[in-house]
Amino acid sequence: MPATLSARPRPRPRVRPGLHVLALTAVTALALAAVTGCGGTAGARDQTSPPPATTAAKNAPGSPAAPTPTAEALPRELPGLGPRTLDSVPPNARQVVVVTGAGKDSPRSDAVLYERTPAGWRAGDTWAAHNALRGWTDHHRAGDLHSPIGVFGLTDAGGRLDDPGTKLPYNRSGGFTIGGTGFEGEPLAGSFDYVVAINYNRQPGRTPLDWTRPLGASKGGGIWFHVDHGGPTHGCVSLSEAHMKKLLRALDPARHPVVVMGDATSLAR
Repeated sequence: MPATLSARPRPRPRVRPGLHVLALTAVTALALAAVTGCGGTAGARDQTSPPPATTAAKNAPGSPAAPTPTAEALPRELPGLGPRTLDSVPPNARQVVVVTGAGKDSPRSDAVLYERTPAGWRAGDTWAAHNALRGWTDHHRAGDLHSPIGVFGLTDAGGRLDDPGTKLPYNRSGGFTIGGTGFEGEPLAGSFDYVVAINYNRQPGRTPLDWTRPLGASKGGGIWFHVDHGGPTHGCVSLSEAHMKKLLRALDPARHPVVVMGDATSLAR
């Protein structure tokens, strides 16, 4: 039987004092550099958690596919309008200009053209607008310096200048010439270069210059979209010339356009 070798512990290698501390410090620095990156924030990811998957790992067979972006969610109802106002919008209207006043007594408002699509109402850009000097009313009277609240058809257009390309019937006439100054001393010249008649107390299908008043003269009329002159109106809604051209080119009688107009509180009813 071979002799049993006695087990003797091997001598441990001598390490200079402090060397293991330096080594650990270097490893820690490398780990922090890997986590924070250039200009990163330490602690942004727990160092004990697995690193982010690489592109190759994400695309490997059997890996879960990235979520497919969903289609743009469009509102099924016109935003900002309450049930009473919505009930007044004709079911066949597929173009709606919503003019929302900043306040019941404010002459400032915003206008947005909405287009009905199978997915819902798609909004255009928001355009700054002016309305009447004294704001809005449910009971417009001639000369009251309020814009009427309600839902009105948009069927006829015209202006002093050539048709910019609208599908609406367009009447170019020198009768759209205007002079003088507005409530803030601004010149009114050019305000009627482009207009769209708002069907408040007027006969649809006629030039905006037609003064037939089905509700009677005391209920006022001549309410238009027209070119902004930089101040409040007598009752109309005014947009910049560029936005008037865009509106005229967008409106299509086949889409039965209407305007919904009033202060935000009234429209939300």
